[in-house]
Amino acid sequence: MAGKRERIAIRRIDNLAARQVTFSKRRRGLFKKAEELSILCDAEVGLVVFSATGKLFHFASSSMNQIIDRYDCHSKTLQKSEAPAQLQSHVDDSTCARLREELAEASLKLRQLRGEELQRLSVQQLQELEKTLESGLGSVRKTKSQKILDEINGLERKRMQLIEENSRLKEQLQVTRMTRMEMQLGADSEVVYEEGQSSESVTNASYPRPSADTDDGGSDTSLRLGLPLFSSK
Repeated sequence: MAGKRERIAIRRIDNLAARQVTFSKRRRGLFKKAEELSILCDAEVGLVVFSATGKLFHFASSSMNQIIDRYDCHSKTLQKSEAPAQLQSHVDDSTCARLREELAEASLKLRQLRGEELQRLSVQQLQELEKTLESGLGSVRKTKSQKILDEINGLERKRMQLIEENSRLKEQLQVTRMTRMEMQLGADSEVVYEEGQSSESVTNASYPRPSADTDDGGSDTSLRLGLPLFSSK
């Protein structure tokens, strides 16, 4: 079984002749690979190599000048596109630094308003802080008083609404009572009227009135009976 091929370390070849031979062999292999890449992948390939002695070797799949011009154009476009990004990055860094400073300053002022870290302040700074606190306290008191007044006014409006609602309910209750009383009085009147009609009918049936013919007949009978008495005398 053959042993594995020893791997050559990649480092500078000290022997000049060996270095030139290696350069020649590897240059041809590199150019061959470049040609294969351009053919297989339809790529535009340009390869430039300078030897240790300064000799130029190059390979171009089409035209070396055309490839170089295309490379220059692409490099300029890339530089233009990268410049705004770099500028924006610089602006972002400056903005972040400024915001961090503002945040630290605001945090310090907030702690001082809470009565913390006051030792480093001068007398004038303490007086300014005192004025700020008094002004803020006045605003707090004013806002609190206004809110209390608004709540009182709201409660007063609710109280008046309840009074009006109570009065309206009382009026409705009074109207309902009057309506019921009127209905009850009407019902009682009908009952009395019907009872009166029934009593009168019973009286007429028990004691009938004498007719006019009966009265006249009785008078005639009396007259007839009386006349012979006077004539016999």
